[in-house]
Amino acid sequence: MGRLDGKVAVVTGAGRGIGRAIAIAYAAEGAKVVVASRTKATVDQVVNEIVSKGGTALGIGCDVTKSEQVFAMIEQSAAHFGGIDILVNNAQSFGKEGATTPSPVFVPIQDFDEEILEYTFRSGFMSTFWAMKAAFPYLSKNRGSKIINFGSTQDQMNLEGGMAYNMTKCAIRSLTRTAAREWGPLGINVNAINPVMMTEPMKHAFEQLPEVFETTLAHTPLRRFGEPDKDLAPVAIFLASSESDFVTGMTMMLDGGGIMLP
Repeated sequence: MGRLDGKVAVVTGAGRGIGRAIAIAYAAEGAKVVVASRTKATVDQVVNEIVSKGGTALGIGCDVTKSEQVFAMIEQSAAHFGGIDILVNNAQSFGKEGATTPSPVFVPIQDFDEEILEYTFRSGFMSTFWAMKAAFPYLSKNRGSKIINFGSTQDQMNLEGGMAYNMTKCAIRSLTRTAAREWGPLGINVNAINPVMMTEPMKHAFEQLPEVFETTLAHTPLRRFGEPDKDLAPVAIFLASSESDFVTGMTMMLDGGGIMLP
């Protein structure tokens, strides 16, 4: 306990699933947490849960597909808590503007809707870039600041039909490594997590492609999918704490051994 005492952490997409698990875990470790997500009702639920357990949290409704909202969210976070030490870019939307879907859209390249491609990229890669750019003035003030971005094993597996999601997550990992090189001399660590967690979007995706579910599980050495609270949150704490001060530009594969990189 207390591994993040005195730190201010901003977590996007924190209203449910992976983001919620990270926000709650950070607060339990002593961080002041900004819970940011598009749906204010779920934001309030997470904030109330943190506060009820004695933690400190600020809830901000933020649509990360809008650059002005991302910059405003970062400015409000810094103004409220006096700075930012940790940035977690977890938010990602699917579908297209005004017609979102619960999970990635799978369509062959030749038939892919450009609006879906643009929206997926904007909600994932562009939102990550905007948040990093907005937070940089605050993160660069203190050596030991941390950025955690979210990729996907799909940027390595490149599942057929998933062009928009595959390329978005690949771009995020490239941004992560580039930032690690550029911002490392300033004492900012930048890492990515590629998770295979049983979240609502993942459940929905597997309902569409049950054969992929069975194949993925069969090729996972641990023969299960991860749980955000149990399997991901502890790794996110490590990457946000001083214990990871010599780790940067890395991709943490939280996939039960499904993809073993050399």
